[in-house]
Amino acid sequence: MTNVVALNVPTRILPLEARIAALLGCFSQSRRIGDDVFWLKENAELLNILECTGQPVPAEALQVYEGFYEQAEKRLQFFPQYYRFLLSLALDLEDLGMPGDTAQRMVDFAKSEGLAQAELSDLQRAEARRLMIRRGVEPIKDDGLDDRLRNFSARTRTFTLPNKKAAYELTHISFYLSEYGRRDPNLSVEGKLSLHFAGLTAFLDQNADLLAEICIALRFSGVIPPAIWTDWLEGETLGFAIEEGDTVPLNDDYHEFFVCNWHQAVAGGPVFRKAFGAGRMRFERHQRPTALREISQVMLSLDDARCTDWEVMRNRMTPQLSPEARDVLNIAAESSTEFDAFFEGFARAGSA
Repeated sequence: MTNVVALNVPTRILPLEARIAALLGCFSQSRRIGDDVFWLKENAELLNILECTGQPVPAEALQVYEGFYEQAEKRLQFFPQYYRFLLSLALDLEDLGMPGDTAQRMVDFAKSEGLAQAELSDLQRAEARRLMIRRGVEPIKDDGLDDRLRNFSARTRTFTLPNKKAAYELTHISFYLSEYGRRDPNLSVEGKLSLHFAGLTAFLDQNADLLAEICIALRFSGVIPPAIWTDWLEGETLGFAIEEGDTVPLNDDYHEFFVCNWHQAVAGGPVFRKAFGAGRMRFERHQRPTALREISQVMLSLDDARCTDWEVMRNRMTPQLSPEARDVLNIAAESSTEFDAFFEGFARAGSA
């Protein structure tokens, strides 16, 4: 009689520098063409994460961007509407080790053309300023810009309600004012509380993309996020599936994969710890049912019975929630000493 023993041999994970080279090759050459604005977006995001977290990028891995870098100045002149993407790419490539001074000329061109002055949003002006100051150029004179950004972040009640646009803008205020973690963004106590409230909503929504950005923004502001959030994010980061193939669809969760790994790097954990192929890849996070919609529907149905007291509402709501939604809600409450204050706004039970 013969015994057959099946061995589950784990997929070999390459060293970090090789993993980074595989990602750069995939996003620069195998997913989209360089004329696609989504190519600019994906590659700018990846290079920014590598640069601001100080990852080891081999010089030879940057060679895949030589064609882009050689044409970057001309692209800026022809596509000035994409100047923030183009500046970000050129600046990060040089700061990661690409030889050259193209970024300085591009920044000077953007300044001479007044491209930052065409921005209507304070947040976009802050991003433009952050990019151009990296080469010693102040694109706009606006002494009130930082104050307006901090005032926006200090309105805590904005962030007790589901509002993804406002929450992402809040995280980017921390990113730009802190120069991606290089200095204190000087958010007020209320601004830091706003980040915490936005994190509670993201956790209720099981939105790893947004929660990862919020935890990064909190750390940049000198605040350690709740362990329940960061432990959950670590599990979500490990759970990404990667599919390889020349025709795999690209409507994937690549951005969530990026920011979850960015959070791991900022928190001191391993980054991009996956087995990567040499070509086109798609990145998929296993889907979790969101509790946020169900919780909101139950609260809406309570109508006049809704109140701002979490302990009262817990007893009124939980019998009507699914076990999954009940668990997420209770874990969110346990994760935060600020949950009662958060719930006062989240309940929408009348003005204070």
